[in-house]
Amino acid sequence: MKRPVALVTDTGLVDEVLHAAAVAGCELERVVDATALRGRWHGAAALVLDFEAVVACAGFPRRPGVHVVGAGPPGPEVWRRALALGAEQVLELPAEQERLRAVLADASEERPDGEGRVLAILGARGGAGASVLAVAVGQAVLAAGGDGLLVDCDPWGGGLDLTLGAERQEGLRWSTVQLKGGRVPASALRSALPGRAGNRGSLTVLSCGRTGPGPEPDAVAAVVEAGRRAGGTVVCDVPRHLTTAGCAALDRADLAVLVVPADVKACMAAKTLVDRTAERGVRLKAVVRGPAPGGLTTAQVVEAVNIPLLATMRPEPRLARALDNGQFPKPSRGPLARAARTVLAALNTS
Repeated sequence: MKRPVALVTDTGLVDEVLHAAAVAGCELERVVDATALRGRWHGAAALVLDFEAVVACAGFPRRPGVHVVGAGPPGPEVWRRALALGAEQVLELPAEQERLRAVLADASEERPDGEGRVLAILGARGGAGASVLAVAVGQAVLAAGGDGLLVDCDPWGGGLDLTLGAERQEGLRWSTVQLKGGRVPASALRSALPGRAGNRGSLTVLSCGRTGPGPEPDAVAAVVEAGRRAGGTVVCDVPRHLTTAGCAALDRADLAVLVVPADVKACMAAKTLVDRTAERGVRLKAVVRGPAPGGLTTAQVVEAVNIPLLATMRPEPRLARALDNGQFPKPSRGPLARAARTVLAALNTS
């Protein structure tokens, strides 16, 4: 994993830079002079230079991710040399330490090519199966060797960790997360949250608890964007009441899915949700779930709710018993797994 590299000789600035790195959860490599920096110039995730280092690096090739720090504004000569190196900004410390933390947190994330994707899943009514589908999509991500992050936005849902079968695992829940917004390192989230590990990827869950408050919208936004920046798949379980926290996830989604049971009452409730989300500029796609006790066809459900059909899902044998026993169905079998893979494929192409 590439690390940010710093050449800072001013002793006062060294303390500020190291403190910013510690708060950001960043493993920062320090070098002692420009000669040592030359071998790391192209491979570093980002570079932090003070004014003296900028002058010492004269003639180095221009590159992105160069950030200059100082105790005050730079003089004209330092400005000229910084621009020649490709400096993106000059930060005055300690006044702009928060911006330096954001730079280091962002640069220290191990990210694949491109950003991650965000999925929002809602249920047309209580018991529609949105939480179960959210976990199934997360398991499909894990089975494919990716990194998934389940974000529970429903404080009345009983806890998404319970659906996953991770309720006994140690780790943070929303009630214990001290987060008001800003930037969050995805690596810090992965290490602090319960979940499951695969051969190549991981699946973690930030769940609401059985007691305590639900998430704030700024906190949801910070967590969702952290997962996206890290290149993972973020799956948000959004309550049908459309709380401000739920809307924070919904507004950031690349794909929004509405689970609609095949009955008349669910169709009427779904139409209300479709209209409310459309007011926010969000277009939903439908996953129609059986059984259909009154004989409604998938075509009739889709016509009633007036949104595109993404997938259908037959009843899952023994699903309720498995969930009650904390045993989520395997990600490779059954109607639920097939629907989850369909949703994940649509997300990755949206």
